[in-house]
Amino acid sequence: MHEVARIGGRIRINSLSFTSLPCLPIRVTPTLHRPFQNASALTHSKSRHASLPRFPRVICRFVSASASMEINGHVRPKRKGSPNTIHDRPTKLFRPESSEMLNTNGSPNSHFMYDDSIADGTVEPVTATADTAEWQATIEAVVKNVVSIHFCQTCSFDTSSALASEATGFVVDAAKGYILTNRHVVGSGPFWGYCIFDNHEECDVYPVYRDPVHDFGILRFDPNKIKYMPLSELVLRPDLAKVGSEIRVVGNDAGEKLSILSGVISRLDRNAPEYGEGYSDFNTNYIQAAAAASGGSSGSPVVNVDGYAVALQAGGRSDGASTDYFLPLDRPSRALECIRRGLPIARGTIQTQWIIKPFDECRRLGLTAEHEAAIRKGFPKETGLLVAEIVLPQGPADKQLEEGDVLIKVNGEILTQFVRLDDILDSSVGKKVIILVQRGGIDVEVELEVGDLHAITPDRFVTVAGASFHDLSYQQARLYAIPVKGVYVCEAAGSFRFDSTESGWIIESVDQKKTPDLQAFIDVMKDVPDRARVVVTYKHLSDLHTLNTSIIFIDRHWASKMRMAVRNDNTGIWDFSDLGEPVPAAPAQRRKADFVTLDSVGHPAAADIIRSFVRVSCTMPLKLDGFPRTRKIGFGVVINAEKGLVVVSRAIVPYDLCDLSLTVADSIIVDAKVRFLHPLANYAIIQYDPSLVDAPVKSAKLATEPIKQGASTIFFGWNQNLRVAMTPTTVTDITTVAIPSNLTAPRYRAINLDAITVDTSLSGQCASGVLVAEDGTVEALWLSYLGERTAHTSKDVEYHLGLATPTLLPVTDQIQKDITPNLRILNVETNTISMSQVRIMGVSESWITKVAEANSSRHQLFMVRKIDCAPPLGHDSQSLQEGDIILTLNGKLITRVSELDIMYDNEYLDALIVRGGQEMTLKVPTIPTEDLETDRAIIFCGAVLHRPHHAVRQQISKLHSEVYVSARTRGSPSYQYGLAPTNFITAVNDVPTPTLTQFLDAVTKIPDNTYFRLRVCTFDNVPWVATMKKNEHYFPTVEYVKDSREANGWRVRSWGEKGGVQDAAGGVMDEGIAAGDDNGGGDVDAEG
Repeated sequence: MHEVARIGGRIRINSLSFTSLPCLPIRVTPTLHRPFQNASALTHSKSRHASLPRFPRVICRFVSASASMEINGHVRPKRKGSPNTIHDRPTKLFRPESSEMLNTNGSPNSHFMYDDSIADGTVEPVTATADTAEWQATIEAVVKNVVSIHFCQTCSFDTSSALASEATGFVVDAAKGYILTNRHVVGSGPFWGYCIFDNHEECDVYPVYRDPVHDFGILRFDPNKIKYMPLSELVLRPDLAKVGSEIRVVGNDAGEKLSILSGVISRLDRNAPEYGEGYSDFNTNYIQAAAAASGGSSGSPVVNVDGYAVALQAGGRSDGASTDYFLPLDRPSRALECIRRGLPIARGTIQTQWIIKPFDECRRLGLTAEHEAAIRKGFPKETGLLVAEIVLPQGPADKQLEEGDVLIKVNGEILTQFVRLDDILDSSVGKKVIILVQRGGIDVEVELEVGDLHAITPDRFVTVAGASFHDLSYQQARLYAIPVKGVYVCEAAGSFRFDSTESGWIIESVDQKKTPDLQAFIDVMKDVPDRARVVVTYKHLSDLHTLNTSIIFIDRHWASKMRMAVRNDNTGIWDFSDLGEPVPAAPAQRRKADFVTLDSVGHPAAADIIRSFVRVSCTMPLKLDGFPRTRKIGFGVVINAEKGLVVVSRAIVPYDLCDLSLTVADSIIVDAKVRFLHPLANYAIIQYDPSLVDAPVKSAKLATEPIKQGASTIFFGWNQNLRVAMTPTTVTDITTVAIPSNLTAPRYRAINLDAITVDTSLSGQCASGVLVAEDGTVEALWLSYLGERTAHTSKDVEYHLGLATPTLLPVTDQIQKDITPNLRILNVETNTISMSQVRIMGVSESWITKVAEANSSRHQLFMVRKIDCAPPLGHDSQSLQEGDIILTLNGKLITRVSELDIMYDNEYLDALIVRGGQEMTLKVPTIPTEDLETDRAIIFCGAVLHRPHHAVRQQISKLHSEVYVSARTRGSPSYQYGLAPTNFITAVNDVPTPTLTQFLDAVTKIPDNTYFRLRVCTFDNVPWVATMKKNEHYFPTVEYVKDSREANGWRVRSWGEKGGVQDAAGGVMDEGIAAGDDNGGGDVDAEG
């Protein structure tokens, strides 16, 4: 596709150019985009996306604190390849050991990563060579117990983000079907997955246990599902992990094939590595070896020559060193034995983190010679002791132990190892222990009550107003050395989407009521009415010194239900329950306000235009039409105060599935609704109830004659701080422009328009405003135009340009008469073309003369640059073609964009064109615009589906079906199995699905938790087949249908497994968050 390029931050003039001219249109070739995308942020483990290799790798990525919708953030693939290249895997980010992120040489302080992370320059795995017959026999037996785990962590919870990944595990109980893997694989929140055995048999897996601290978890599978191979298990022997022992790591090599990596254990006493600002193991020693393990080895068994599992692969260095870290199996062995016996797995804590420090450091901390001698005598192989690193405030050890205390004895027993400390604490839950430490050379003995570690590890969360919350976890509290209390926002979405970052928030109060814990938060939220605006105070974990205060709009209509999810370790799934119906919205009240007066201005009539402005806030509960945000704020101009009509940019109000609120005089907040969306000219008309506003709102007087180039005018705009900026200026240019299209995800853009530029720097700072004459007449609107996403910054470009007010009059006049315009348009995008060019292309001299006479300021004609895709009934022989030069429409010479408005009211246009150097007469059909806007959307398996919107039709040559993938949720089946935005679904289980109705009929017949086939076609016409497993428990099928009878303008329905409507009210999951919101039209990072 040809795209008009942007040079130096400005839009290129939309005119035909030749090689001798500087404005040559550029052909943009899309680069390869994988249908299964990773958005990088804090990586936690190795993950690979959704194909099914034999032993794939796992990445636990710490992205946002939300299960956000992904708008296709990379360029589409021209050819469909494997979605799982090494370049799709995000590199590891590091948590600094101190307040400084980098060392003086600019390198990160930490070099640790989970084995599942790939960093640039990673050493390739080294497979064992020339193994003995004994080793060969051992490996042959071991591989039958190793499984590939494909899973989704379906939503953000605690330190885990929503993701779809793959991992490794191994069978530890063949009879009961238990698999041991890493805790960062099982995750702390909802999990959904399956495993694949060596012979490629598959069965579902369910979490049985995930340790609150240590990096191991246990999954359960049904042994009866494995039909074609005998099941066996690996025996756990932590006692056989010894320095100098030769070992093999049996897992996978970067997710591509089974690998057996050799190594030798070099240490048994290293501290647990810190992996980043999320989950990290602690209060345990790790085993160190040089095995050069690579991607996918998380959860792999570390075996000795006798075939015993002696450790669990967990992490490694990310700086290229071939150093790996294994978790000892003492605690996994104990947990497995408890599960086998049906006993609870007691876990005790005194909320203190200990680390191993060598004797020389302990001496500097105050270890006396007498204690050191006694310890060395009793434990001659020990080289260090446990030292308190973090003592959590308000915990059992607070004010009893201090950082730097050297642990000597527990209950009178000299203690040097984590294993024994865990044994004592785990067996003493609810009891007291006596701890002897040395502090600065002085013995200090304290008696501490051992708490329940499970009690400070959340096992439930509540979802309300589009966001999710749970009690702060021990993991998060330990990371920031704060008390284990507070309400943590695990998915900062919907009403609770705060600025600047999406994770790490603690709610202090809601509606002036304190929320110290989750139950208190629930009690407060139950009483908050729908559409209420309440004060929320909150802090960020990284800056607890600052108390933030915001006023938020509570959404209990799109996301109507408050739901509690509770972990069920018997079933392995999370059980959902409703917590009551929402309180209805309070009736709106009439409010009084006055506008501010602009002092010291030389043009009082122009300054009075401030009474025609209202601030517009648009919140979108569902991502449609490729739009990259879920919230936009800008300003609109009141064009009829009596009827409450406001015109605003479509970069602020992109579609009508939204909540609109207007702020009048910076004082009165009223709701509004969408009345009209212009398909081409980048403006929307919205309406509020003027009876609720007691303020001197003024209808803007719109100019009926277009402003001229060189004319003096007054620029009146609103900058990024939502402040007025005003200055006299001059119109520098009025010319036809083309807003560049977004290749990665087509979304609304303005075409076929004349844009105004002015000679003031304020024009680039203000996204909303007007050009106003001295008498107060509005000569042009100043609007923001959404453009392309830049490849190097992944930011969405917005252009600020003027739109002459006469362009609005044909539409605004009808709306003010309560007539909804039913416009018709030509399905073309045009370029302006100069007389020197049209002469070469065959336009006669007589027509060139007529052009000069008709438009003395601009000698130009219009050439068809791009045709929208053909309608379903086929191409009309009378339609325009690319390269056609338009001379007249219905007998009128067309030399201005405004003259194309003749198309709005005509089903056919008599067109005189030049094609191939020959004049031709055509009867050109126009198309209705009623079906260009999205009026129905379906959420299925985490993907948002709707008919291809207008921007798609503008950029594609053929519509493969009306089932278009607009967005998807991370951690969903659509994400796991590679269904990407800009894909078209053409069939379900080989049944054609050309329409949304046929698609919905086909998928609602599919039983839950079963596989089905999708025939898919990429945007670039490459067909492929996806297999996907349905999951209605975590990702229910939901339908949105535009319905003017509904209070929200849309009807929301949840579909059951058998195709019936389950819930007409619809408590709908949050469908995605942008990575940044825009308060004035500036560029911000957006969700990929």
